[in-house]
Amino acid sequence: MAHESAPEPTEVPTLDPVEQRVLGSLMEKQVTVPASYPLSLNGLQTACNQATSREPVTDYAASDIETVCRALRDRGLVRIVWAGAGSRVLKYHQRLEEALELAADEKAVLTVLLLRGEQTAGELKTRTDRLHKFAGREDVEIVLQRLAGRSLPLVQQLPRRPGQHDERWIHLLGPIAGLAPVAAAEPTVDRDVVVALGASARDEKVRAGYDAVASAYAAELGNELAGKPFDRWLLSHVADQAGGGPVADVGCGPGQATAVLAAAGARVTGFDFSLAMLDEARALHPDVTFTAGDYTRLLRPPAASAWAAITAWYAFVHAAGSELVGILSGLARVLQPGGVLAFCVHVGDEVRHVDELFGAATDLDFVLHDSQEVVDSVSAAGLVDVQWFLRSALPTEAQTQRLYVVARQPD
Repeated sequence: MAHESAPEPTEVPTLDPVEQRVLGSLMEKQVTVPASYPLSLNGLQTACNQATSREPVTDYAASDIETVCRALRDRGLVRIVWAGAGSRVLKYHQRLEEALELAADEKAVLTVLLLRGEQTAGELKTRTDRLHKFAGREDVEIVLQRLAGRSLPLVQQLPRRPGQHDERWIHLLGPIAGLAPVAAAEPTVDRDVVVALGASARDEKVRAGYDAVASAYAAELGNELAGKPFDRWLLSHVADQAGGGPVADVGCGPGQATAVLAAAGARVTGFDFSLAMLDEARALHPDVTFTAGDYTRLLRPPAASAWAAITAWYAFVHAAGSELVGILSGLARVLQPGGVLAFCVHVGDEVRHVDELFGAATDLDFVLHDSQEVVDSVSAAGLVDVQWFLRSALPTEAQTQRLYVVARQPD
């Protein structure tokens, strides 16, 4: 009888770093210590925080892991069961394997990628030894190609960096904390070309461009974050960090990020210098505050000495690379001590010119920034506790990598 492969899933879950660690740990222990599986909360905490076979090593509290497991249960990715008849101990069983229709060799590779981040095929061969016996590195590469070749890919090969002999692979189930930014061996693009005629001329072109496409842009992207769980999680995290203080969402466009912040309880104001975009934002989100403003000249909030948090979702896509330190320094100056700055940018080695956007004529240049330069600019602006996440594009997005950065104004 001919073998029929199981149908591929119609959706790939997006997991934040804690969810990745929880599910990776459960998948590992299901194979390596089956007698103790499913895991108790204490066992799962130990598995998540163990000092070996984990990168980075973490120190998650049991309460945090329990909260994550309940959220994963609601998404159908974890099953919570009683340990046995009459027992009062809850145990946790992963269902990611079922959701993704993984074969045993695929499960082994994905488990190690979830637990240890980017790796070569050779490293995966060694590190999966207790999970699945691969005859050689070539067998691992076959599995990687199979996972990458799905209609909804689960892994991706990274460009080889200078000094590296082998390509490295990452999973595509969510942003990877601390993933080393990919830098080009040699600069191949002049990101300052966008200010060749001066910053003022660039700003006027950008303002006119967004005024022209505002209606089409809002219709296409006004609700885009509904399909981006990581963005919503990170924005909600920022709202929590603000602690009820004022939040500024700069370069807000039609207000999609501003609305997520407001729904998470933030006292937020959206700023944009395109009046047409502000009209769209107010129409889409009438209960949220929007006002005209330029992120390069953001003022302090009217009823507080500084902002508790500032967000900028793709607000810097038209900024030259040389402008980043100045922009970030200006935003840091109006952050309260301990205040949070969170933003995301497209990364790559290109300045992309666009004559048409969502069916509307325009004249815009989009800068794909260098990851390392962005992270360095954050530190140069005096911000501390810098964290970054790098993720690949979803199938519905422009096909660029995205860098998310969260940092804090010193106390």
